[in-house]
Amino acid sequence: MSSNEMMPVKQEEILPGFGSLQSFEFSQRAAKLLSSSTLVPKDFQNNLPNCVIALNMAHRMGADPLMVMQNLYIVHGRPGFSSQFLVATINSCGRFSALRYEWSGEEGKDTWGCRAWAVEKATGERLDGSTITIAMAKKEGWYNKNGSKWQTMPQQMLMYRAASFFVRAYAPELAMGMHTAEELQDIAPVRLDAEPYFDMPVDAPAEPESSLEAEFMASQVETEQPATDLFTGGEPVAD
Repeated sequence: MSSNEMMPVKQEEILPGFGSLQSFEFSQRAAKLLSSSTLVPKDFQNNLPNCVIALNMAHRMGADPLMVMQNLYIVHGRPGFSSQFLVATINSCGRFSALRYEWSGEEGKDTWGCRAWAVEKATGERLDGSTITIAMAKKEGWYNKNGSKWQTMPQQMLMYRAASFFVRAYAPELAMGMHTAEELQDIAPVRLDAEPYFDMPVDAPAEPESSLEAEFMASQVETEQPATDLFTGGEPVAD
């Protein structure tokens, strides 16, 4: 090659993400294209921030962005992947053999259960997930919820739940710490305004631990001063 010939310049690959200005700008450009498509789910149409987040998740998981969008659901205000997508992700990650299922107990009974297993390719070790049974589903409140699929398709639900438990035990980074959409359906929303539970009435005074403490509490009652308002210069609060 002569000195006049220029070596080809290798373009640095820019990936979607938040690590650099170029990555962030690329994410926005790709998100704008996706958000204008009618093939993406409604939660992503004309929603640039949601598309940017989905692109970042797809990059971190090594998955196709459109596949992530089509398998990401919002349940009770929380995002979750479909169980099929989670199984496909672990089967294609290259770290394990294809996920398989082992059954126990008697079909149709509370003892009927399923656990997922796979072989870790790096070590050749068989990895077993937790066993999920119908009895567990009933005790956890999944089975009898309104609209629950546990009663109409219990075999499929046992497999889905066994797979999600396996992923959280051996490859939680694949699920990015999220539950599956089926799990979120089974989890009842928590009431943030619920009254706290006490073993004793709230207004019941605690017994003093010693006579000295009792004397101190009595003296406080005898010398109790009227409440004052800091915003009125310390004047007593009118009844």
